[in-house]
Amino acid sequence: MRLTFLGALGLGRTRAILAFLALVGFAFVGVDARAAVFNPTTFTLANGMRVVVVENHRAPVVMHQVWYKVGAADQPEGKSGLAHFLEHLMFKGTKSHGPGEFSRIVARNGGNENAFTSQDYTGYFQKVARDRLEIVMALEADRMTNLVLTDKIVLPERDVVFEERRSRIDNQPAALLSEQVTAVQYLVHPYRIPVIGWPDELAALTTEDALAYYRSHYAPNNAILIVVGDITAAELKPLAEKYYGVIPARDITPRVRPTEPAPRAAKRVTLRDGRVRQASWSRSYLAPSRHAGATEQSYPLEVLAEILGDGTTSRLYRALVVDQRVAVSAGAWYDGVAYDLARFGLYATPTRGGDVATLEKAMDAEIARLLTDGVTDEEVERIKSRMLAKAVYARDSLYIAARIFGEALTAGLTVEDVEAWPDRIRAVTAAQVNAAARAVLVPEASVTGVLLPDKTS
Repeated sequence: MRLTFLGALGLGRTRAILAFLALVGFAFVGVDARAAVFNPTTFTLANGMRVVVVENHRAPVVMHQVWYKVGAADQPEGKSGLAHFLEHLMFKGTKSHGPGEFSRIVARNGGNENAFTSQDYTGYFQKVARDRLEIVMALEADRMTNLVLTDKIVLPERDVVFEERRSRIDNQPAALLSEQVTAVQYLVHPYRIPVIGWPDELAALTTEDALAYYRSHYAPNNAILIVVGDITAAELKPLAEKYYGVIPARDITPRVRPTEPAPRAAKRVTLRDGRVRQASWSRSYLAPSRHAGATEQSYPLEVLAEILGDGTTSRLYRALVVDQRVAVSAGAWYDGVAYDLARFGLYATPTRGGDVATLEKAMDAEIARLLTDGVTDEEVERIKSRMLAKAVYARDSLYIAARIFGEALTAGLTVEDVEAWPDRIRAVTAAQVNAAARAVLVPEASVTGVLLPDKTS
């Protein structure tokens, strides 16, 4: 599979990924207070391509990633799934390399590679030995400008994407519910559209659609090169200029998206499915991100999500699972790295045979208590220390380091924002967390999702 997108995952797996990225996303730092996070080196090629280099000399290996500042939320109207479809097609060959040859060359040289699509970006990566970096740079630069597509290649791959949708969405009740909840959450913004696409629109995508999208968005001045590993910026720069710097800049279709109106009514989505064996409950709230809306609330919301949902010592787990025994799991998540408005979520699974209504009543009571009494200074300080301490263990990951910068830069943030994460989290106060909770956790901004067995099936 060429796919690593959050929009098409089931609720459980989506939350796990979001929780992981929220924890380590901007937190690769030890407990030492004002240390820098990655100390990257950055430069920009003459054609406008941004380059980020993070040195990590623990092993003679590098992670090479190219991120395009375009995702599913930038597709033409009626062409849902096109961004992810093109991601698949980018492996189908160029004027110099036939279909599948890209992957075969990477494998022959001991590397691994893949790609991913989200609402805000599309990315491609390879992990290789340091002395094979130039090979993958040449391959990636080639397909940035020389992609060859024909109906003979495109139409069978469209069937592959259809099968992917069937296996990841249509055959997964939790994923179907997540898709419907997201579609209801956003009234006009394209975040409401699933990354993998609606079936009827996916079926209508053509070779020309893919080529037009490719020509409109895939260019060096709309891309970010991120290399993490056993290399310095001085060593990388001549290679970047040799392979990417010679590609001419092009006029890029600007990223213009509609403004999401203020929500005015709570919404509810209930899905009954005969394949469901265990009911589940979730609620998401429209929330600011680090780039859109009341951005000053984003860091307090990160802390709030940890207080509510950080494992077995969190507020929700203790209240619903340990004390009241109305749930077998409960938690919270916040995905604040988005170009536009984000979401803050709560979830819980009732005990087997338990009543979802009882669980929801208990959850509502906990939220009401939070909004009335607030969090304490002690809770906030403890969680902040835990966030910083846990994150130190993720520093060795070349992939995650690159992904952090890619997600940030394609969401309109800066390298400086990444490096400032520890100090910004440390500065969060209980008063700020309480203010953010009261601003975001309001009924009119919420969508409640309930997944139930269909006893008639």
